[in-house]
Amino acid sequence: MDSIKSYVQQHQERFINELIELLKIPSVSADPAYAQDVIDTADAVKASLEAAGCEHVEICDTPGYPIVYAEKTIDPNLPTVLVYGHYDVQPPDPMDLWDSPPFEPVIKKTELHPEGAIFARGACDDKGQMYMHVKALEYMVRNHELPCNVKFMIEGEEEVGSKSLGWFVERNQEKLKCDVILISDTGMISNQQPSITTGLRGLSYVEVEVTGPNRDLHSGLYGGAVANPINILAKMIASLHDENNHITIPGFYDKVEELTAAERAEMAKAPFDIERYKKALDLNDVYGEAGYVTNERNSIRPTLDVNGIWGGYTGEGAKTVIASKAYAKISMRLVPHQDWEEITQLFTQHFESIAPAGVRVQVKPHHGGQGYVTPIDSIGYQAANKAYTETYGVPAIPVRSGGSIPIVALFEKELKAKTILMGFGLDSDAIHSPNEHYGIFNFLKGIETIPLFYKYFTEMSK
Repeated sequence: MDSIKSYVQQHQERFINELIELLKIPSVSADPAYAQDVIDTADAVKASLEAAGCEHVEICDTPGYPIVYAEKTIDPNLPTVLVYGHYDVQPPDPMDLWDSPPFEPVIKKTELHPEGAIFARGACDDKGQMYMHVKALEYMVRNHELPCNVKFMIEGEEEVGSKSLGWFVERNQEKLKCDVILISDTGMISNQQPSITTGLRGLSYVEVEVTGPNRDLHSGLYGGAVANPINILAKMIASLHDENNHITIPGFYDKVEELTAAERAEMAKAPFDIERYKKALDLNDVYGEAGYVTNERNSIRPTLDVNGIWGGYTGEGAKTVIASKAYAKISMRLVPHQDWEEITQLFTQHFESIAPAGVRVQVKPHHGGQGYVTPIDSIGYQAANKAYTETYGVPAIPVRSGGSIPIVALFEKELKAKTILMGFGLDSDAIHSPNEHYGIFNFLKGIETIPLFYKYFTEMSK
């Protein structure tokens, strides 16, 4: 422990500067305008893995953006850890809400991060957390403390649904063969209380289109005489929840896993300050499904949210039109046993059925994935808990996350290995939002903690 702390302290300025250089590349996978930047980021990740000590590093072509694969084998008879991460980032919009340019990283001190935090798109999700693993490997290789074999699989399409990852995994099962999969793309309770994510929600993401007249119409000449697609879409979306904020799609809850009172009581042991939560979000109250508290609503219950809605005229000044079309993007977070493809079909059938005469509706599925639960009695979980306990001084608390990493269920299906989610981010890090940031404390603490996971996992696997 003293060795790794000393190494991190000695090299922390270099580590931070290297991460800043990586964050400067706008690897936005959702926007084709950034295609070359995404590819350049893959090249940068490849170079960093080579410098860290991997013996074999390659850029693997896929139908989409490439996957960076690397490995370091010290003994085929020892366990193998497969590290997964992603080098693509979310679009930075809305740009006007950033306090500093999203791809010009700056370090600022905050109340939660007195040591400073790096503000940039991708700082926490996932470049900062992915890069911890690269630097942890560098430490282990240079100090001859790598206790087992390691492989890296870093993709460039996570923020658009990992479209090519399944294709790659299915075709490279032998290459990716491992004993455990290690991911840092989640968060923890606080900088004083680590936690390990033991559950992820699934996801179904769709886009809907409502069409009325064959062109935009004068709202004076035609208003009240034809269906307005924007009005209709707003009513249809509003009908998707009832007065208790239950989702009204028939069959939506049929396979939802209901936790026992004992399980819910165990979850409630995690520290949570509702007043601080509201203050951090500038809310006067919370909101959600009746019968559940905030930490249950955002983790063990399914949801349906509109992520974007548009149509008609939204420019400066006035333009009195009835739009021909209206659109919305909708995401549904799912819990274990809900199948995302089945939920997508249920949504499609229901949304089409509630459309009134006078409009046409089209539902376009985008992407999705299954939920995941990892057992806390596995060797991987116990090794992670020991690692956190050593660096933070307190055991980690198992928590279920409201987020989705659809490929985790795919990994278990194809690679027959459990995934351990060792996140070091905080809820306040504004991932997917303007002013995303990642604490320097968290970044460096992750580099300290990860080598201990390798150590304990190898010892427990004997």
